[in-house]
Amino acid sequence: MQIHNLKREHKNKKMHQVGRGGKRGKTSGRGTKGQKARAGHKIRPEIRDIIMKIPKLRGYAFKSFENKPVIVNIQALEAVFSNGDVVSPKSLLEKKVIRTESGKMPEIKILGDGELTKKLIIEDCFISLSAKAKIEKTGGNAVKSKNIVKVEKPVVVKAEVKEVPKKKAEKPAKTKETNNKPARTTDVVQSGGQPTTHNKTKETNN
Repeated sequence: MQIHNLKREHKNKKMHQVGRGGKRGKTSGRGTKGQKARAGHKIRPEIRDIIMKIPKLRGYAFKSFENKPVIVNIQALEAVFSNGDVVSPKSLLEKKVIRTESGKMPEIKILGDGELTKKLIIEDCFISLSAKAKIEKTGGNAVKSKNIVKVEKPVVVKAEVKEVPKKKAEKPAKTKETNNKPARTTDVVQSGGQPTTHNKTKETNN
């Protein structure tokens, strides 16, 4: 006898092909493919990104959308310009005191910090009252400049309005209606057949 002549006492059971049964087959309760179907998956909550955009401390200000002018003090003009020069946004750009912002020429605001000994002519710039006074003191002038003047809010005085009492509408006088009805009488039929009328009077005991 050889090995290939040996026979099994119990034959192998054949698995019949059936439809997908059970509870945890195929995707094992994870749905279809993707990040959520992988082991160790973790999705970052969206609310965390929203919270991170909010400022942490009080007093924080977001960047303003308003285009603010570039500040240039008188001491910078004293160092760069010579006597009798014209100060304008174009000349400030040539002297490399300012630079363009996004390829555009910014607005210039000249303030009065520092001392000025040269005669300068200011054109097409905002200028404070203190800077204007120092420029005019040295014989300069502000031509086509935009003066910055502090405007105080007008004080509004509210006039006292006296309330006029409302007149009550006069009601028409009521007139007493007189009842011209005749006094109630009782008809008493006598034995003779002729009715007689007698007024009702209270009977008094004599």
